[in-house]
Amino acid sequence: MKSYLKDQQEHMLNMLEQLVNIDSGSYDKAGVDKVGAFMKQLYQQIDFEVEEVKQEEAGNHLIIRKKNVDPTNQTILILTHMDTVFEKGTAKERPFHINGNRAYGPGVIDMKASLVSVYYAMKALLEHKKAAVEQVEILLTSDEEIGSPTSRALIEKHAQNKKFALVMEPARKNGAIVSARRGKGLYKLEVIGKAAHSGIEPEKGRSAIEELAYKIIQLYDITDEEEGIHVNVGLIEGGTSVNTVSDHATAQIDVRFRTQEQAEEIKEQIAAIMANTEVDGTKVKIEGDINRPPMEKTEQTEKLLRIIKRVGDELDIFIKDTETGGGSDASFTSALGIPTVDGLGPIGGRAHRESEYLELESFVPRTTLLAYVIDELA
Repeated sequence: MKSYLKDQQEHMLNMLEQLVNIDSGSYDKAGVDKVGAFMKQLYQQIDFEVEEVKQEEAGNHLIIRKKNVDPTNQTILILTHMDTVFEKGTAKERPFHINGNRAYGPGVIDMKASLVSVYYAMKALLEHKKAAVEQVEILLTSDEEIGSPTSRALIEKHAQNKKFALVMEPARKNGAIVSARRGKGLYKLEVIGKAAHSGIEPEKGRSAIEELAYKIIQLYDITDEEEGIHVNVGLIEGGTSVNTVSDHATAQIDVRFRTQEQAEEIKEQIAAIMANTEVDGTKVKIEGDINRPPMEKTEQTEKLLRIIKRVGDELDIFIKDTETGGGSDASFTSALGIPTVDGLGPIGGRAHRESEYLELESFVPRTTLLAYVIDELA
C-alpha cells in the first residue's frame, strides 16, 4: 500500500485542486452539495454505496460504506466534513496553488486534504484486497464549522456500537495528533435597564451597561487557568447615545473546559451569577448551553494511541499526541465512550485564514498511515 499511494500523489493533488476550487462555506448549501456530489460519484466508482441525508438549509450529509456489507459489522467510524469557513467567491479570488513545499487555497487543510486522504486510503485497501475496508463507515458532514447543529445527532447515531472513531481534522503543525480537546459552551447574556437622560434626570435611569459590567467581571472569575477553564466575553453591545442611561446591553460568551464534571460546575456558577443583579431595577436573561462536550483522554484512548504510534513506527512516521482547545466532532464520539483520536489528517496550518496551507510532504505519508491504521484496527 505504501508504494501504491506514493504512485498516486499526482492524482491526489488533482483531486485536491478540484475540491479546493469549489466554494463550500457552511452557509453555502449549493456549494457544499457540489462537493458532496463530487465525492459521491468518486466513491460509487470504487463500488461504495453512498446515502444522502437531505437537509433543508445546510448541505446534505453523506453516509459511505462498501457495497453489500452488513452495517452492524462495521467497527470503525471515520469523521470528515465538507464545509469551510470561507464565503462564496473565495475560491475564485484565490484558487488552489502550490508554492514550494506547500499547497494553498480555501479549506485546503481544514479539511479538503483529508477528504482526499480518506478516499485514497479506501482505494489502497481495495487495491490490496484488504478485508478491513468492509469494517469502515465514513461520514461526510456539512456543518462542522458552525458547531454541527444538524449533523451531531447523525454522528451520535452512527457512532453506536463502533469500536473506534478516527477524526480527520488536520494534524498539528508539528505533526502531532489530537488525543484531547476542551469542551465548549456558547451563551448570550441580555440585560434590560431603564433609559433616562444622563444630564437632566440620571437618577431615574437603571443602566444596563453598568449591570453588564458587573456580570462580565463575575463571569471572568470562573476562569481557572490551571484547570483548563476559560471564559471569554467576545462581543458586547449596548446603549443608544452617550448622554442616555442605557436600557439595553448584551454580551456573547465563550466557555472552554477539560471535563464534563467541570461543565456541570460552570453551568451552576453561571446560574448563580444570573440569580441576582447589582444594579437595582435591572433584569438579566441568559440563553445558550454547552454545545460540545470535552474529548477526554481515557484509558481506551491511550490503547488506541499506542496502536497508531506502533503503526507509525513501522512506517518510519514518528507520532506524538497533544491536547488542544479547539472543538471538533471528535467530542461527540468521545462523550459516548468510544475510543477516539483526532488530527489524523495531513499536516498544515493557519486554518481559517487566507494563508491556510498543506505541507505537501505530509500528504501521502499521512494517507498511508491512515490506511495501515485502519487495517490494523480491523
